[in-house]
Amino acid sequence: MYPRRYCSVWPHRGIYYVNNPPDSLTLCTLGIGTAFGDGVLNNSPHTATVITNEHCELLRIEQRDFQELWERNPHLMEDIVSPLNTVRSLTDLHRRGEKKDTNGTSRNLPPSNKHPEPSSPEARNPALPITQEPSAKLRRAGKVLRTMIFSHAPHLIRDRKYHMKTIRRCLVGTEMVDWLLQQAIGGAVRIHSRAQAIGMWQALLEEGVISHVSQEYQFKDKHLFYRFREDQDGVGTTPSQDDRHLAEKEFQESLTVLLQLSPEAILRTIIRKPPEDRTADDIEVIFEELLHIKALSHLSNSVKRELAGVLFFESHLRTGTVLFNQGDEGTSWYIILRGSVDVVIYGKGVVCTLHEGDDFGKLALVNDAPRAATIVTREDNCHFLRVDKIDFNRILRDAEANTVRLKEHGQDVLLLQKILTDVRGVEGSHCHYNGCLYPSLGFYTFPIGSLVSSKFRLVTRYAVMAGTPQKMLEHLLETRIDIRVEDGTGPLTYSKDTFLEDFLLTHVIFMPSHQLCPELMKHYKVDSANSRHEKEFIVANKRRAVQFVHTWAIVVREAFFEDPIICSFLDDLQALLLKDFELYVGDLQMEVKLLAKMIDAKQRFQVDLASSASQRWKISNSGQLERLTSSGSAEEDEDEDRQPIKSTDEIIFRVYRADQTYTTLKTPTAATAETIKRSAADKLGLKDDVLLVEVRSTGEKVPFKDAEVSVPTGLSVNGKIFVCTADQIDSLRPLPEQEGPSEGTGDVLETFSSHDLAHQMSLYDWELFTVVHEYELTYQVFGRHQFRKSMSNLDVFLRRFNELQFWVVTELCLASSLSRRVQLLRKFIKVAAYCRDYQNLNAFFAIVMGLSNVAVSRMSQTWERLPGKLRKLYADFEALIDPSRNHRRYRIIVAKLAPPIIPFMPLLLKDMTFSHEGNKTYLEGLVNFEKMHMIAQTLRTLRYCRSQVLALEPPPISKVQQEVREYIRNIKVIDNQRRLTQLSNTLEPRRPC
Repeated sequence: MYPRRYCSVWPHRGIYYVNNPPDSLTLCTLGIGTAFGDGVLNNSPHTATVITNEHCELLRIEQRDFQELWERNPHLMEDIVSPLNTVRSLTDLHRRGEKKDTNGTSRNLPPSNKHPEPSSPEARNPALPITQEPSAKLRRAGKVLRTMIFSHAPHLIRDRKYHMKTIRRCLVGTEMVDWLLQQAIGGAVRIHSRAQAIGMWQALLEEGVISHVSQEYQFKDKHLFYRFREDQDGVGTTPSQDDRHLAEKEFQESLTVLLQLSPEAILRTIIRKPPEDRTADDIEVIFEELLHIKALSHLSNSVKRELAGVLFFESHLRTGTVLFNQGDEGTSWYIILRGSVDVVIYGKGVVCTLHEGDDFGKLALVNDAPRAATIVTREDNCHFLRVDKIDFNRILRDAEANTVRLKEHGQDVLLLQKILTDVRGVEGSHCHYNGCLYPSLGFYTFPIGSLVSSKFRLVTRYAVMAGTPQKMLEHLLETRIDIRVEDGTGPLTYSKDTFLEDFLLTHVIFMPSHQLCPELMKHYKVDSANSRHEKEFIVANKRRAVQFVHTWAIVVREAFFEDPIICSFLDDLQALLLKDFELYVGDLQMEVKLLAKMIDAKQRFQVDLASSASQRWKISNSGQLERLTSSGSAEEDEDEDRQPIKSTDEIIFRVYRADQTYTTLKTPTAATAETIKRSAADKLGLKDDVLLVEVRSTGEKVPFKDAEVSVPTGLSVNGKIFVCTADQIDSLRPLPEQEGPSEGTGDVLETFSSHDLAHQMSLYDWELFTVVHEYELTYQVFGRHQFRKSMSNLDVFLRRFNELQFWVVTELCLASSLSRRVQLLRKFIKVAAYCRDYQNLNAFFAIVMGLSNVAVSRMSQTWERLPGKLRKLYADFEALIDPSRNHRRYRIIVAKLAPPIIPFMPLLLKDMTFSHEGNKTYLEGLVNFEKMHMIAQTLRTLRYCRSQVLALEPPPISKVQQEVREYIRNIKVIDNQRRLTQLSNTLEPRRPC
């Protein structure tokens, strides 16, 4: 090639060899119609030497001309630029120990010195399938899609010309995505976005059901060419009539399979990118996945985020593949994504088997020693994440170097991570991060530099990673409480430091009040424990303890005063503080005032609790939770604020026996399932061992654990409580009333405006949302039976989501006329739009998901008559609820909203569940506080959403506001999906093929 000029060249006639001095090894042969000339856009050096093999004629474009064309038409030039990097890619393959033949396959070369592990196919051609053969369900799904395209859009599969070559029987990526989205309109399966459709095609591509004609590994929504497996050689059979009829029947099922596989396929696409090509969004997606991998649960989030940028995807097609041998040099650490491996040791055979989520190969890297065992795949199509030695050493050893370990009696008690932070303050001022971290241990930190501005400094901050509860509390008191430095505008602040709030929001998990209160008292009574301390130190400890309790009360609110252990602790603390106020004259005046305010608040709360002791709730026959007045009426004052359901409140509900006779019970809302079971058994005359069971409208039976609480409020929408013996459980049947309504309320809905419905819906949802305490989410995620605390407010709010979702489906499936269904469809879309405007995202999601229900989405006649404007609006709604990339679209939009917001509660619970299940609560006996921070982040979202008072602009004055209010609060629905689908099929039978 031209040594001092950059250009792009297409061989017009003849053959070029590409080699890579000094090895003089031929990497590939380029023929007529291919391009080379890497570096043409970024001025980088050529990575290989190109030598003519015969007389050649070339077409050459100078660099300046090529760059000018690129700037004008980047979207058209991208398909040309990709082949130009062929040589660079092949050179990288050679460096990693592979050679690519002219037919696009790869074969192993002798490993280079840079990667001495001989059996690791480090850079197996990413364009090749990741499975040896497509799975049966994907092979069938591909055949169905191909048949449907031939039946309904045969023009998509045709011969096309590109770069003076004819490519036979191929499709265009953009057209494939468009076609898939069109098939979902009015169908039973909803594809919410182009991203989901891309993921569906990617699932087929990575198993070889379809392939890129240029052997690229990523499906792109661009003018790129793809073929089905049957057309791989440019020639394929045309589906028969029988094939077409069968494909029609299986089409929706195939779409469902592909839709389920789409998220994983998109994730693998990102992981298969070379690390240097990953965007910030890509790394964030990988990081979120790493949060849920068992083998990484002991690592800090900062380490996981760094690993997301360097790890590689590696797959092995066949059982019995040796990843490395015992005695080999350790060069990589592996994590199993799919499949399993056997660990083999010479003389012992297979010593164990590792499965998905396990890791191996780390010991040799840590000890810089040979491999201690041989690793062999034990099934086909195993997938791994691989971290190479240089990255492993850099990330994990640097992380260890930045980790401060505090020990007591030779055991770790606190792990801190060193972080550099910019802080606001006057130059030369000090803060609690710079001062004494542990005075008794003589451990100090100091600022390591100053910025240009006199109001900013770079200091070393220590974030808590793990610790014993006692030592974390000690660290918190000494570093986060009672140290303030004024700079004229406010105290020195650290915007990202949430240690105190994290601790208070999550302490019920690792240090409940019966442990926390005595530990706080020890810190307060430090003078009695050791009289050698100076007065200043003793007073500071007392201040910190009181201020901690004050912050605790502010963060936790009513749950603080509901706890009898905390209330008793407050009384004891006040008695000690008043004595100390006289002993340390003038030093504890502020703390006395703070504690007096807390005692007053406690007394007011207890008075209110006593006055509302008669507050009772009733589960109606339709499953609605009604608050009863003192007279026993279920009517509620319209202007009265909704009161939260407290653990001391009474709830009235029915418990049925197998013959469907029942008894009415009145128990505290926090009563356990065992208490309810015993009371019901006594009243119904059941003497044998019995079970407490929920029977749902579908006939499903769900037994309750004895320790479970909030049983009546935790039922499904039309669920009922039964008590029976173990041999009677199979005979339990739903009650007739559990079937739900037999007639719709379309006549009533027609009299209400969409604006009125959304307004009253949002007011009611806000009432339910504001009384949900953050702790209830923790109880729900970590296990209702573990804490034995009421979570009835959360139950009611979650039930509301399901009610609204099934309300939409019920009304449409009970509307007998087509015109009525079209009117209802229009109204529900408009109600969803108003809910979105009111920032009632919980109701918005419920309504849109109701419209996406298969019983509704299959009503093609109804959807066909929907006006185009509303059809486009609904498509926008579907894009907003798109679950791909972990609901990325929704999260971006919510991040821009100001409170008040009613969030999509199931997603908050999903986030907490992933944080819980993907991370251990304890690491080597220490509380994993990084997990607590993740839990608290979700709870902070909840607090932020309701940090402002709801003040909705009401709709124009309407005479039916009260009727709308009553309707919205007493919705009756069918929650049996099978019955809803049957009703839908009756209204609009499946069209003949």
